[in-house]
Amino acid sequence: MRRRCARRSEKLLTLGARRKAVGWAMEERGYSQRRACGLFRLAPKTFRYVRRREDDAELRERLRALATERRRFGYRRLHILLTREGVTVNHKKLFRLYREERLTVRRQRGRKRALGTRAPVTLPQGPNQRWSLDFVSDVLADGRRFRVLVVVDDFTRECLTSVVDGSLSGRRVARELDGLVDRRGRPKMIVSDNGTELTSRAILQWQEDQAVEWHYIAPGKPVQNAFVESLNGRFRDECLNEHVFRNLPAARRIIEAWRRDYNGHRPHTSLGGLTPAEFATRSNKVQMENRVQL
Repeated sequence: MRRRCARRSEKLLTLGARRKAVGWAMEERGYSQRRACGLFRLAPKTFRYVRRREDDAELRERLRALATERRRFGYRRLHILLTREGVTVNHKKLFRLYREERLTVRRQRGRKRALGTRAPVTLPQGPNQRWSLDFVSDVLADGRRFRVLVVVDDFTRECLTSVVDGSLSGRRVARELDGLVDRRGRPKMIVSDNGTELTSRAILQWQEDQAVEWHYIAPGKPVQNAFVESLNGRFRDECLNEHVFRNLPAARRIIEAWRRDYNGHRPHTSLGGLTPAEFATRSNKVQMENRVQL
């Protein structure tokens, strides 16, 4: 009997399963507690332990709901989302619940595929209501790659910034957005893809601190971020493909000159032939007149 039970105990990997097996041996076979615990390799003190933890059913349910909505978020990012909702929980406890609910994110390999759709966003009706941002990559004359962070106002079509560097982390993006907010004011919404820099803890914390709604497009659907994708097409065709950049300072100088020309001189067909700067000035003037009439 001992040998047969030993074989069965090898399959009882979790502590809860071994406790149930000990209880079964005591009730069905009439074994003493000491003998049953010995058969299933469980300390008697562990078997007699009564858990004193509070019921976490509501927290578990909300954690599962968030993990279903954000299927690629780990427990740290889910902790930030719970904190936003006013749920106070220690990150160690949350990690334990996260593991017990088997919500661990598996590493994806191969090409990204769309996991679903997001709710559509409405078109902005004024300046500074919605920004879109994306990254563009190119190479220097010596073969080194660099990236450009492009931010556009979806209403005025202004290219708000074009940050050039060898690498752009989530913290760097947050700092650049802080500078934009200081110069221009805070937007109501920002639209982006699901890149690692834009789903990092630094960006999630920035969203919370600035109280800005952030809309992530569905993976593999760049058309949902059409305003900045259109700008990136013009940017690559009229600037990146027309110049050979010797180094990063030269790239910054040329790209900034193109951005100023795009905002102040290049006519935009979707704006009736106006430049983004002219359209923004006219929109601000109309808003001021409407406020005076009110």
